[in-house]
Amino acid sequence: MSDRNKELAARKAVEYIRDGMVVGLGTGSTAEFAIRALGERVEKEGLEIQCVPTSEASAALGEELGLDMQSLEDNPVIDLTIDGADEVDPNLNLIKGLGGALLREKIVAAASAREVIIIDPGKLVDRLGTRSPLPVEVIPFAWGLAKLRLVDLCRRAELRRRDDDEPYVTDNGNFILDCHFVDGIADAASLELSINQIPGVVENGLFVGLTDIVVVGLDDGQCRVMERST
Repeated sequence: MSDRNKELAARKAVEYIRDGMVVGLGTGSTAEFAIRALGERVEKEGLEIQCVPTSEASAALGEELGLDMQSLEDNPVIDLTIDGADEVDPNLNLIKGLGGALLREKIVAAASAREVIIIDPGKLVDRLGTRSPLPVEVIPFAWGLAKLRLVDLCRRAELRRRDDDEPYVTDNGNFILDCHFVDGIADAASLELSINQIPGVVENGLFVGLTDIVVVGLDDGQCRVMERST
């Protein structure tokens, strides 16, 4: 996804934000464009909004831009969240978590009245798990057991590591196992439940039924808007 595509989708998504809203801020390079675009609107239009970040990085950027950053404890009901995704299927179900913030992203999505996802056309797939691995967040004590159980559900599960080969650690102090599939995920809702029943699993990157709108930044400078059917 080019920066131009990201910015197009982000600016379109930010148009959904209205004065007085509580806004969830996603994580990752695409969400960063939305946070910056929101900062511009606040500065130029004097929007009065409160923001709930899904990561320490998004919180730091929001504070840098002068946004009113709040906790989920203070704002347990969020009007609208803008975030990116790694894959989007025809039913607007997602895989998220390559940026490592899947747990907080799913919590904030579940607390949101509307979830707006911004992507480029390359993130659209016929079936989830065909282009991107599925991240699963696990507590460090249990990652070995979780990996054994996960390979019963996928082709292989790999512990995510940093460049120095140490385990990648999330903002919550957990590890991530990236799960790979042969022909993708046939039933995302069923798999989500099966994974979350494994002892030590905190959450997984399947976002089923949580997305309301997907904004796709196109190469011709336009945006395609996809809405979940009700």
